[in-house]
Amino acid sequence: MSGGPAVRISIESSCEKQVQEVDFHGTETYVPPLSMSQNLTKLAQRIDFSQGSDSEEDGGDGEPRDREWVNQETEEEEGTVKFQPSLWPWDSVRNNLRSSLAEMCVLHDVLSVVKGKNYMALDPVSQDPTAGKTPQVFQLISKKKSLATAAQVLLKGAEKLSKSVTENQENRRQRDFNSELLRLRSQWKLRKVGDKILGDLSYRSAGSLFPHPGTFEVIKNTDIDLDRRIPEDYCPLDVQIPSDLEGSAYVKVSIQKQAPDIGDLGTVNLFRRPQKNKAGAQPWHVKLEAAQNVLLCKEIFAQLSREAVQIKSQIPHIVVKNQIISQPFPGLQLSISLCHSTGEKKSSRASPEKPKPDDHLYVLEHNLHQMMREFHKQQLSSVVMPHPATAPFGHKRLRLAGPMAYDKAEISSLQQSEGLLEKIIKQAKHIFLRSRTARTIDSLASRIEDPQIQAHWSNINDVYESSVKVLITSHGYEQICKSIQLQLNIGVEQIRVVHRDGRVVTLSHQEQELQDFLLSQMSQHQVHAVQQLAKVMGWHVLSFSNHVGLGPVESIGNASAITVASPNGEYAISVRNGPESGCKVLVQFPRSQIKELPKSDVVQDAKWSQLRGPHKEVNWSKMEGRNFVYKMELLMAALTPCP
Repeated sequence: MSGGPAVRISIESSCEKQVQEVDFHGTETYVPPLSMSQNLTKLAQRIDFSQGSDSEEDGGDGEPRDREWVNQETEEEEGTVKFQPSLWPWDSVRNNLRSSLAEMCVLHDVLSVVKGKNYMALDPVSQDPTAGKTPQVFQLISKKKSLATAAQVLLKGAEKLSKSVTENQENRRQRDFNSELLRLRSQWKLRKVGDKILGDLSYRSAGSLFPHPGTFEVIKNTDIDLDRRIPEDYCPLDVQIPSDLEGSAYVKVSIQKQAPDIGDLGTVNLFRRPQKNKAGAQPWHVKLEAAQNVLLCKEIFAQLSREAVQIKSQIPHIVVKNQIISQPFPGLQLSISLCHSTGEKKSSRASPEKPKPDDHLYVLEHNLHQMMREFHKQQLSSVVMPHPATAPFGHKRLRLAGPMAYDKAEISSLQQSEGLLEKIIKQAKHIFLRSRTARTIDSLASRIEDPQIQAHWSNINDVYESSVKVLITSHGYEQICKSIQLQLNIGVEQIRVVHRDGRVVTLSHQEQELQDFLLSQMSQHQVHAVQQLAKVMGWHVLSFSNHVGLGPVESIGNASAITVASPNGEYAISVRNGPESGCKVLVQFPRSQIKELPKSDVVQDAKWSQLRGPHKEVNWSKMEGRNFVYKMELLMAALTPCP
């Protein structure tokens, strides 16, 4: 069948030697081949002489014998084999016993394997007694020769392997350069100019207008000795960047209270802690990222310098060397510096001054980078790409003057666009005003124990506005004294205070103004606390005023006053509290408890005897109690009559 699948036939050589024994070290002992005499003897043993003797006993003519020989020759030619049955009477018995013995042996082996789990057993092989044993000396010599031959083969293989490894390293250098170049091309813009490969570091594709080319060159790193071991950080590709983009750079933004002289400004000790470069060359991606960061910092500083010169303000901005100085508030200085370190120059003299604390405004530095990227995006989006458009025919001026045209306010709003410097100055003002507000509240809270002032800052803020909730309470009376709750909205140049009742007060950026306002609110809190306490104790409020027009004039705000009477009307307590003068408590007793009444020309009749007598001031510093409200509670409890 020509169309059928091919069949594989395994052919085994008949002259293969049989294995007699396998030693422990793996040497095989083969059965020696038979000699010609032994082979002849073996073949003679297979001859059945009974058939030949039967033919000789039959006496007859020679013709039948000739016929038999002719028949035998024809049978041999045809390749037929006739089966000669044995004439031994016990032959069948012997065959049955042999098959039974084989089956018993197989059963025994299966049971032994199931019981002992030994699938392979080594049985001793009987050696030919005629073969003589080899002396031990000859065995050692043969083993030594075999080991030497094996060692020579291994040495030759190791030599070939080392040569192939060297060749592979040389070939791999070329392959690694191509793979690194492919990685570089997937991350950076590359172009081939002549026989050079140039790359682009600039942000022009993202909308940047910075004129620096930002070009780097890709070269092959050949500074390596092939005879020595290749270091682990070896890279077959290297880049050459411009000298003005080497090293590291950052834009430093800080707020200072005292402005130094202009002649002292410069680039001295901008990097206080230079970074230690590790041994070996930096990989190409680290170099390119650092160079691109330097380029971006230079672009940011160039944009800020350009705006500082162009913007007209009441206090002009100063650009000196690599610093931009502005005054957001009187007595306050905003400094923006470009810090660039190449790592080669070292300071000739060490500054004797002690290291100052880190005054970086990392939020503003991060915002500068974000605003620069937004500026790139705006520049990129302002370029109108080719797109299908439709418009009516006619003059352009007529189309723009239609009902959908811009009015004057919209046009002026479009023309007024804040620059990078104006935005960062506004953010710096807000950050400084917020820190000043927090410092003022903390100083009052640590200095004044009664009443207590608490500030809850909101986590959801804007770059130009933050909010804080100020609570003024008395310890132990938080539930009844909730009258003073202020919401402070901190803007760029002012603070907007919203009271609990909806009143709005606008404060400037001055710290003293905020401090005076909080002190007046704390003074009013004490009077409001007395009013709430009187309601709880059952006393009657006779009069209440947040702004008292009598008495000494307060330099900070106005004094507050309240007068309360006991439930039976016999006693009265008058409290006057001022932000600067402090607290003054007066108690009015009934006339019956006063021994010496002052003589009066007006009060002569007996019907006026029920009036209360004159006021007596209480030595408030000697009263028992942890705070003002607790002392007032004790005083009211002492003057309240028993039921």
